[in-house]
Amino acid sequence: MARARSEHVDAVVVGSGFGGSVSAFRLAEAGLRVIVLERGKAYPPGSFPRSPADFSRAFWDPSEGLQGLFDVWTFRGIEAVVSAGLGGGSLIYANVLLRKDERWFVHESPIPGGGYESWPVTRTELDPHYDSVERMLAPQRFPLDAQGYDGTGKTIAMRRAAKRLDLDWQLPPLAVSFAPVPGQAPVVGAPIPTPEYGNLHGLPRRTCRLCGECDIGCNDGAKNTLDHTFLSAAQHHGADLRTRCEVRTLSPRAEGGYEVRYVVHEPDREGRRTRTSRLPLHTLTCDKLVLAAGTFGTTYLLLRNRAAFPGLSGALGTRFSGNGDLLTFVKHAREGGRPERLEGSRGPVITSAIRVPDAVDGGGGRGYYVEDAGYPGFADWLVETTRADRSLGRTIRFGLQRLRARLEHSPKTGISAEVAALLGAGDTSAATLPLIGMGRDVPDGKLFLDRGYLESTWTLATSEEYFTRMRDTMRAIADAAGGGFADNPLWWGKRVITVHPVGGAPMADHPGAGVCDATGQVFGYPGMAVADGSLMPGPVGPNPSFTIAALADRACDRLLSGRVSRGVSAPGPAPRVPAQRRTTADVTSLSFTEEMKGFAALGVTDPEQGARLGRARGDRLAFRLTITADDVQRFVADPAHEGRAEGWIECDLLGGRRPVSRGVFNLFTTDGDHTRRAMRYRLWFTDGGGNPVTLVGRKDVHDDAGADLWPDTTTLYVRLLGGHVDPAADDRADVLGAAVITIAPLDFLHQLTTFRTRGPDGPTALAAFGRLFLGELWSVYGSRTQAAEPEGAVHEGALRENAVREGSEERR
Repeated sequence: MARARSEHVDAVVVGSGFGGSVSAFRLAEAGLRVIVLERGKAYPPGSFPRSPADFSRAFWDPSEGLQGLFDVWTFRGIEAVVSAGLGGGSLIYANVLLRKDERWFVHESPIPGGGYESWPVTRTELDPHYDSVERMLAPQRFPLDAQGYDGTGKTIAMRRAAKRLDLDWQLPPLAVSFAPVPGQAPVVGAPIPTPEYGNLHGLPRRTCRLCGECDIGCNDGAKNTLDHTFLSAAQHHGADLRTRCEVRTLSPRAEGGYEVRYVVHEPDREGRRTRTSRLPLHTLTCDKLVLAAGTFGTTYLLLRNRAAFPGLSGALGTRFSGNGDLLTFVKHAREGGRPERLEGSRGPVITSAIRVPDAVDGGGGRGYYVEDAGYPGFADWLVETTRADRSLGRTIRFGLQRLRARLEHSPKTGISAEVAALLGAGDTSAATLPLIGMGRDVPDGKLFLDRGYLESTWTLATSEEYFTRMRDTMRAIADAAGGGFADNPLWWGKRVITVHPVGGAPMADHPGAGVCDATGQVFGYPGMAVADGSLMPGPVGPNPSFTIAALADRACDRLLSGRVSRGVSAPGPAPRVPAQRRTTADVTSLSFTEEMKGFAALGVTDPEQGARLGRARGDRLAFRLTITADDVQRFVADPAHEGRAEGWIECDLLGGRRPVSRGVFNLFTTDGDHTRRAMRYRLWFTDGGGNPVTLVGRKDVHDDAGADLWPDTTTLYVRLLGGHVDPAADDRADVLGAAVITIAPLDFLHQLTTFRTRGPDGPTALAAFGRLFLGELWSVYGSRTQAAEPEGAVHEGALRENAVREGSEERR
């Protein structure tokens, strides 16, 4: 891929959600040169999709020509929806700004299956930062009793249900303008004054019209989204906001700071399939780097570029959960024997919340919130179609009435009542209300790469008790509202959908437990911080956005407190690898294919430790190589027995399946010790982010007590080095990780069928190779036999020398 020239700034912020926007503002306000890289486009008021045609293009997949707002993910146990656009998740969130409960900042809270959820920060430490963010977002509570707002049935029904069930109910702070200025009287659809820092869109805004469209983008600008607040203020202070810029690679610089490479999704590519892997890379360098691409984006970038960060914690990818999100429905609510008008489409999406205490509060389990969840008005029509029996009956009655009127030549021309009856009373939509729950589910999921794609191990199993309690509360709310209860269809398959994914680069007290410290700074990498949902070491409980923003504000205090230290190491340029001799018409080549599998861990140097950790975490390493001796006679005669290795390496920790760019294999070397032999592998490749890596492997062939020939010849001890490293530089290279991989018996039997020769003397070449292999094994493992049977004993190396001599004679 082509690269444009690089430019240097003080700080690069990747992503423009709650963490990225706050960081951009704080750093720019302090006078730093800041560039914000946002993969999505800007959405000024009036630009959010509403028609079916617009919604069909409102999703994110640039390879398919889609550069829209919604990014939908599916994993093994959970679905997720996140946002792509300037302002990140604030564009489609439901505006709730609840602080994490003080006692829910748990410390060493046991997790089923092992480990602990532990927050290295307290509510007391975070409160000043909540205050700071709150001043910018200017939240208001839903004015339930104000004129024009007092007919919101869902809010009234939630309050009444909470009272009947003796549950804690509240009107939470919402980042929505109901009044043009906080403290003034709320007015529907009134103009909102432009703040002193301006508005980056340059378009008018108006107060909430109660249309229920918060989660699909507010076309009125009534939501105090990040583009209207922090990002406008950041731009006012000089921040460069770059949209349609998707970051691909990250790496530390030897002289300090970081390099960031990104591609640009041009507007003229919308609607057209694009080979995004071939887009040109643009380069930025910076002293400070803030990763705020969201839970999935940041974790994916760090996993994909892990080879560039050899000191990164092994906790990367851990503590993932969906913040306990669960969607259910109240149906056919009734009050006083009549259908109750809940009207989920009237008002902002969420107006009220019910809090159920946690065990740390004296409750009976993991705590949670249940909130009313409205929807856009056009969805009412979709809800009505779910009662096909009623709509069909009304249609038939209307048709029969019109047929009768024709047959009887009725003089009546006014049929308004009949048309009204055809439409029906709308009781189904009016008496239906979604409920959204969120809370402290179990953060035992793991995000990792599978063939280059992000995958998760999170399942419902360990959180089932939590979800059962929440569903029981939701069912009780439905009963208290006089209605029925319904799960969303995903629950039938024991799956949930989240709009609040958290974890993946968790903070902790030390790098053994987390990727970042309590201020979001990445352990071992000065000036690099994480400021999004991936930073969470567990579920926030209430809606996470406010806590993410507060933690980002706190992280900026640390970033601005001192200078970034120099000397961050980075892999050097790839050394030149000598070209291998290629097969010519007068020589015979031999090749075979070998496949090995095992487990790896990063952040360790001992292969056996890497294998143990990798097995416990499920982190696999494998390769499939074709080994070629281009000239078998030269290969046999050369003491290094060097051949060419081609194929692929698969390691989800390093970006999935990666091609080997160059590889060297040595069948047997003595290293000066004639009682031992080594099989050596040196494979150059790049990780998913394009960072160079070298796999160095050794099979140690020596005679111990017991039958050890099979494990010696089928067990490869591996180290993963940063950079493309030649043998002389091994001791100076950064060790990224270590592994042990082996050949399974069935794979070995298959390997025997893969031997191929090419050239004039195939059988002779194959025989010479076999004699070499068996002779070297005899040199090591035949020693005890030689000692027991001195007569006719084979001198060390005799078989190998004989093989060379016989091969040469046969060639002649």
